[in-house]
Amino acid sequence: MDTSNTVLAPSAPASVPTRTIYDPATGQPVGEAPVHTVEDLENAIEAATAAQPAWAALGHEARSAALLRAADAVERSAEELARLLSREQGKPLNGPNARFEVGACSAWLRATAATPLDPETVVDDGETRAELHYRPIGVVGAIGPWNWPMMITVWQIAPALRMGNAVVVKPSEYTPLSVLALVEILNQELPDGLLTVVSGGRDVGARLAEHPGIGKIMFTGSTATGKAIIRSSADTVKRLTLELGGNDAGIVLPDADPKAIAEGLFWGAFINTGQTCAALKRLYVHDDIYDAVCEELTSVAKAMPMGVGLDEANVLGPLQNKQQYDIVAKLVDAAKDSGATVLLGGNPDPDQPGYFYPTTLIADIDNNNPLVTEEQFGPALPIIRYTTVDEAVALANGLDVGLGASVWSADPAEARKVAARIQAGTVWINKHGAVDPRIPFGGSKQSGYGLEFGAEGLKALGVPQVINC
Repeated sequence: MDTSNTVLAPSAPASVPTRTIYDPATGQPVGEAPVHTVEDLENAIEAATAAQPAWAALGHEARSAALLRAADAVERSAEELARLLSREQGKPLNGPNARFEVGACSAWLRATAATPLDPETVVDDGETRAELHYRPIGVVGAIGPWNWPMMITVWQIAPALRMGNAVVVKPSEYTPLSVLALVEILNQELPDGLLTVVSGGRDVGARLAEHPGIGKIMFTGSTATGKAIIRSSADTVKRLTLELGGNDAGIVLPDADPKAIAEGLFWGAFINTGQTCAALKRLYVHDDIYDAVCEELTSVAKAMPMGVGLDEANVLGPLQNKQQYDIVAKLVDAAKDSGATVLLGGNPDPDQPGYFYPTTLIADIDNNNPLVTEEQFGPALPIIRYTTVDEAVALANGLDVGLGASVWSADPAEARKVAARIQAGTVWINKHGAVDPRIPFGGSKQSGYGLEFGAEGLKALGVPQVINC
């Protein structure tokens, strides 16, 4: 296996303690991550506060130009970044994985720079003129996850910077090296102090959420942690954008072509080996085509190779960490114990190194089974049978989360009617999880609040101000 040409994460100063980060596919060390402290966070916020006014004064055009230069810098180091990401997070280079994620970083930077946001005239009747503007917030805290560490960091920092803010980033403790390397590259094109990574533990994240110098928190992660951030942010009345847990439902209508939709269903569920907030995690299939969908989906899943990410042949990788592996294993075991049918997988090799859990499809499962009601966040998909569309919609809406959902049908008009009844922030037709930097994205219910992407995402990183004359 070729491990050459792999970028090393930025080295920490000798005075900063470090900890070893290990490859979840092999157990081999990837590099040393600095262990920053609350004092380091305070210094970062102080520097960001000092750098922000001059950055804001540049205006949208100059800030957008800097984001475009930053995108160029990412592209120059794309392969090195992808290899580091593959080793640290576990995702393969190919498929919708490491190279895809690094490409998304530059794409989001460019789209964010190009999105227009002009002052809006809300009244102009000859007597009164009122304009709506969006001013910088100040310093934004960005707390990212381990599943898409580079891409989601860019989702947070690109609009924040475009709107004239400084940013302090707190990466996941599981994947700090990727974020440190990415930000080092971005900082080639940004003023000193404007964008800083503080790679610390939970104490750093907790202080960031409550710090009076932080005007907004952007967080992607679990609903439980999101609730803790809400509580921590209350005393300083911080603005929040929270993208929390999913457990997305997909509904296959009886007129769908099982063979035609099988690969789309697979990638909707198993992108990043299922470790995606907006992945398809519960699949509801009409009784008329249930067996055919199960057969076609199993056929596609069998053909997808899983293994070490630096092997160019693989498109599925390990779970990123032991905790997540144990969650997936526990939920699949509960499904097996209930008498559900294992179409594929469910039999991890205890002697295989790394946190590999095989691609798993579970049929004939009760909707109240834990594999259905709890977010598995891994390569295991329950397939639930239904008989009426009303039943399917009720089942899809039956949980307290609503990040995304999908409807699969040969009749797009009928699919849109069903989509309108689903309680989710985004409902896709004949695809699942397809995010676009031009299209607003956010959750409903306990999947969080606030919008990202496009003009609405930019507005969320500004303070609205009405000028009335």
